[in-house]
Amino acid sequence: MTKKAEIDLLIFDLDGTLIESKWDIADSVNLTLRDLGVPERPQEEIFGFVGDGVKKLLRLAVGEGNKDLYDEALRVFRGHYLEHCLDRTSFYPGIDQVLTHFSAKPKAVATNKAIEYTHVILKGLGPQHFVYVVGGDNGFGLKPEPGMLVHVMEQLGVEKDRTVLVGDSTNDINGGHNAGIRVCAVGYGMGNRQKMAACQPDWFIERPEELMELFI
Repeated sequence: MTKKAEIDLLIFDLDGTLIESKWDIADSVNLTLRDLGVPERPQEEIFGFVGDGVKKLLRLAVGEGNKDLYDEALRVFRGHYLEHCLDRTSFYPGIDQVLTHFSAKPKAVATNKAIEYTHVILKGLGPQHFVYVVGGDNGFGLKPEPGMLVHVMEQLGVEKDRTVLVGDSTNDINGGHNAGIRVCAVGYGMGNRQKMAACQPDWFIERPEELMELFI
C-alpha cells in the first residue's frame, strides 16, 4: 500500500467534484432559452458547457448568432437558477463521509461558479465543512489561472506542498499545477477522462471515499 500523503489543506472544486448539479444547471439554462425565444438544447450538450463560469455557459447555450441576448440571458438565468439550484443538486455519494473524516483539516471551495450561487448551494447542503469559499467572480480569475487557489492558501496560511486540489476538469488540474500544488482528479464528475489524464494529475480516483486512503 502506498504511503499516505501528509497535507494541511484540501481545496475542492464544486460542480462535478463535491456536488451533482448538472440537472439543475441544464434545466435553468433551458428555462432561460425558452424565455428568450431561443431553441432549447439537449441536456448532454449543456453538461459539456459547464466548467468555465456562467458567462461562458450562457454564451455557448444562447449561441454565436444571438450575441445581443447575452446580457439578458445572464439576468434571466440568475432568476431561474437561484430558484432551482437545489431542486436535484446534492453532494455526491460518499462526500459527506469524506468531509466528516477530514473534519480536523481545513477545507476550502474554489470554483469557477459565481459566488452567489455557490453560497446558496453550500448553505443548503453543508456550509459547516468549509472554512473558506471563493468563486469565479471574486476577482481572482478563473481556473486554470492560479489566482483563486493562491488566494485561498494565502488566506489560510498553508504552504503549497501541504495543499491538494480535488477537481473534475482540465481547468482544475492545470490550475492546480499553475499554482504549484498537487491535484487529485476525480473520474465520477463531468470532466473528460482522457483530457484529464493527459494533464497528468498527481492522483486519479473513481470514488470520493478514496480520498481517505490517499491523505493524512
